[in-house]
Amino acid sequence: MMTVKLQIVVGLAILFILAILINMIRRRSLELKYALVWMLVLTALFVFDCAPALLNVVSGFLGIYAPVNMIFFLGFCFSLLIIFSLTVALFRLSNSVRTLDQMVALNEKRLQDLEQELKKEKAKHEEETDHHRM
Repeated sequence: MMTVKLQIVVGLAILFILAILINMIRRRSLELKYALVWMLVLTALFVFDCAPALLNVVSGFLGIYAPVNMIFFLGFCFSLLIIFSLTVALFRLSNSVRTLDQMVALNEKRLQDLEQELKKEKAKHEEETDHHRM
């Protein structure tokens, strides 16, 4: 069981972190879709901090013997959720990079073709002007 003083400190820390998170979203240094999971966890922690008896009720409902074990289990689930969301984001970025890489290669090929065509036209034009001078 936590003392009231510790509950206040933890609650203030959670609110401080939540304020930082909201500020990062506001400044667009963090996308909302990634911040939602963090906001959900911080809200749950704040609720359990304000009402520690609720932790006993929820852990009893889920059949978890000790409330502390439920915290570890929820932390494990949260970690899996974060890993999954980062894996999905990494997959999407990887596909984007692959597509951009292919587009750059195609544009480089087009540029080389145009440069060669320009050289041929320039040589042809110089040849024609040399014939006219003679």
